[in-house]
Amino acid sequence: MTDDEKTSQTDIATSTAGAPKKAEPTDDLVTTAHTLHTPQGDLSYTATTGRIVLRQEVLTDDKYDGRKPKAEVSITYYTLDPSTGPEGQDTDVTRRPVTFAFNGGPGSSSVWLHLGLLGPRRVDSGDVGNLTAPPYGLVDNLETLLHVSDLVFIDPVSTGFSRATEGEQAKPFHGFTGDLESVGEIIRLWTSRNDRWMSPKFLIGESYGGTRGAALAEYLQQRFGMFFNGVMLVAPALNLEALFDGEHSNLPHPLFLPLYAATAQYHGLLGDRTLDDVVAEARDWAETYASILARGARVPDDERAAAVTKIASLTGLSEDYVDRANLRLEHTRVYAELLRSRRLVTGRLDTRFTGPADHYIHEQMPYDPFMTATSGPYTAALHHYLRGELEYEHDAIYEVLSRQVHPWSYKEFEGQAVDVADKLATAMIINPHLQVHIAMGRYDGGVPVEAIEYSLDQMAIPASYRDRIETRVYPAGHMMYVHPESRVAQAADLADFVRRASNR
Repeated sequence: MTDDEKTSQTDIATSTAGAPKKAEPTDDLVTTAHTLHTPQGDLSYTATTGRIVLRQEVLTDDKYDGRKPKAEVSITYYTLDPSTGPEGQDTDVTRRPVTFAFNGGPGSSSVWLHLGLLGPRRVDSGDVGNLTAPPYGLVDNLETLLHVSDLVFIDPVSTGFSRATEGEQAKPFHGFTGDLESVGEIIRLWTSRNDRWMSPKFLIGESYGGTRGAALAEYLQQRFGMFFNGVMLVAPALNLEALFDGEHSNLPHPLFLPLYAATAQYHGLLGDRTLDDVVAEARDWAETYASILARGARVPDDERAAAVTKIASLTGLSEDYVDRANLRLEHTRVYAELLRSRRLVTGRLDTRFTGPADHYIHEQMPYDPFMTATSGPYTAALHHYLRGELEYEHDAIYEVLSRQVHPWSYKEFEGQAVDVADKLATAMIINPHLQVHIAMGRYDGGVPVEAIEYSLDQMAIPASYRDRIETRVYPAGHMMYVHPESRVAQAADLADFVRRASNR
């Protein structure tokens, strides 16, 4: 090596050694004070929002290498101020419940439960047939769950403002176990930092958040010894095999039949028959339907023809369509076909909603009219709320529904159905005080009532344990709280559940 090369390398080493060490990320939480005026009395509360740093223990060559920053997770939480609130509530942390909330997707932020149902402020989006026009609105939520519980809303990594830290990969968080561990760690961390281990604790998750919530109940008990009073699941996707057409799988078709009947009745395709009547008939015939599908080519021609007629009479679809579908109705195709003669497609997550298409030869629904009706109001409200009312400023995109998490990894279920009902069952067996509340929407075309009930029926728990599972069905869709009457009823049901489960 020449003298010049030696000098150059020395300069590089000196320069590197003298470079300032990159600062580690830190929490950037912002706290504000608020008062909500309700018929039951004033709720004075503190709101905290921002990002907290998620750290993971790292082992290098089997040696402990510290807790390294892996992600920054956006979170918003509300705590009742330390005074007696309405209804004589005590804010002593050993008696005041706390509820951890998240939505699903995978890839969804928590905005829907946050501003649609649970938080002290809610979006004014309107409902089917009476949608609010832009720029929409944000109003007080007089039925907020804050009446009976503190609230913590979590945006999983790559949703909301949550991101992997600089230089770290997001992919490890984009799968069943990685997601479970990261959300579970946020819950553990918040509980420890806020001295809430002795508080009554609840989980609430919607859709894939129900998948996460059911699994979290078991995981947090097994990993951290954190036992919960209750789990609230809103339109939970417990068994994905019951929801999506798989190769040679006949399971979803009978489970979706009552939903198709309810949808046809709602849109006036079944004459003057009542909702209860058509749903009851579809539920009664579903077992026969399952038997016919299971027998496949062994079904006699006359029995198959009778099945075609029966399915058509319940769903509002033509006999020709049912026959060509070989009795097997895939849901996104049904939502494109049902109102084709009216030049409309129906919603998936709420089949009450309809919308026009660019043309009417689509095999599958080209979009979900429910999502287009709700995404604008929720997104606008969230952005205004964080900056204008909670005083948190961040220039990153708030990912309401992120595609960056896909493909989502289910490697833990390779060769089997993605099903977490057994994990909820284990959580109930380990914790004899765990109560479960399930909310379902009659017009939920993504996670129908009967698909959820099927999953619950398969849980291997003692018969007496089923008394700890309660279900409610609302006359709306996946986000049943979009429907005003359902929202008020659901809010009351959740508050009642939290009160009862906290006092056991």
